[in-house]
Amino acid sequence: MAVTPRSSWQTRLGFYLVAVGSASGLGNLWRFPYVVGENGGGAFILIYTFLALTLGSSLVIAELILGKSEKSGIIKVTQMLSQSAGRWSLWLGRASVAMSLIVLSYYSVISGWVLYFLTQFSVSFFSASELNLNSTHALFENGWLQFLLSSAHVLVLIVVVSKELHEGIEKWLHYIVPIFGVLVLFLLYHSFNLSMQSTVLRFIFYPDFSKLNASSLLQAVGQVLFTLSIGFGTLVTYGSYMREDSSVPVAGFRVVLIDTVVSLMSVLIIYPIAFQASQTSTSDPALMFQVLPRFFNSFSGGSLFGLVFFLCLYFAALNASIGLLEVVVSNLKDFTRHLGRMRASWFSGIVLLILTLIPTLWGAVFKTVSPDEKSIIVHLDGVLVNWILPMIALGISLAFIKGFANAKKEKYFINTEISSSPKMFTHWVFVLKWLIPLIISFAMGLYIWGSIYSTHQL
Repeated sequence: MAVTPRSSWQTRLGFYLVAVGSASGLGNLWRFPYVVGENGGGAFILIYTFLALTLGSSLVIAELILGKSEKSGIIKVTQMLSQSAGRWSLWLGRASVAMSLIVLSYYSVISGWVLYFLTQFSVSFFSASELNLNSTHALFENGWLQFLLSSAHVLVLIVVVSKELHEGIEKWLHYIVPIFGVLVLFLLYHSFNLSMQSTVLRFIFYPDFSKLNASSLLQAVGQVLFTLSIGFGTLVTYGSYMREDSSVPVAGFRVVLIDTVVSLMSVLIIYPIAFQASQTSTSDPALMFQVLPRFFNSFSGGSLFGLVFFLCLYFAALNASIGLLEVVVSNLKDFTRHLGRMRASWFSGIVLLILTLIPTLWGAVFKTVSPDEKSIIVHLDGVLVNWILPMIALGISLAFIKGFANAKKEKYFINTEISSSPKMFTHWVFVLKWLIPLIISFAMGLYIWGSIYSTHQL
């Protein structure tokens, strides 16, 4: 099979912008705040930060090394690992690509919601009229409207990803990520001027461990993996484009550090507004779309604030969506002889659009089927992020330790110019070999035990 030469990032900055953009998506601004609300605030944030800097950084580095060393996508990488780790590891690559496509199907729906409110605030701001709050209810009732908005988002993705690396992803994110950063700082400044800030700071930074539950550890693991794009094949794909002179450990740890800071900033941005609007912390995934537009509409200049907020949120959604679609396109190109990037992008986009019909129409037509009245998106997100993703991450960690030669691990990790590098290498291998399997297994066991115990209590 003929294989086209692998592209590479033109600059190290290009890699950082793309990697940070992929990590700092809706997982930070939409998902992280409501998961924090479900798990009581400060104690969960403390656990999340610890897991991000240990489990998260170790897996990010491992996936980047796999991509950089093999210069291919996750499916070919796991085929290589299976030669030493065992045939069981073959499912990891396929599961990662499938996860990217399925998660992107409902991620596109949420991105469509963001586009809807961005449009509403744009009209309100430029026409100097009040936001039509009744239209918010109509959005969640109209499945075809959600599909239309999702389609617009997918079309943007196809246009970006169908371009070659330098003209598509790297070029676009050179503009998007800096603008996203400026908007985040702007929102952070304004949120700190709200009257509920002291209450929010206590909720976020005071660790009350009594508010944790049996599922909190597994949810923290899932959130770390989701927000860092671990287990989707994204980092393997981006690692395959890395320049030979790039230091993987340094790059990986910087990406994790930036992403963790953005996650904490997202809570500081959203919670003061949510507390101000409802006088309580938000643990409802849709509450941001239901409460915040009303809050922005309640004060002078709110249309501008809402416009900026949802513009920021859409940039975040676009950043991560690009990374997920790139995984599908890159792996599709690896296994086709004559399918170029353009055709692979359009083919993947059409499949994505078909999958998007499920969460859009199911959510509108069968929204009350679930006994707890949660949407299919919430249930799908819970199963994929809190169960499937940790299992994929566990498998990648074990396959990497067993199937990737020690000499190659040292080659891509150890920097002879840094005296502490060999010691850090030992710690890194320990985390991958022992700590990650222990944490993920314990988190799953604790969740199952909590579910059984609560059932007996009922």
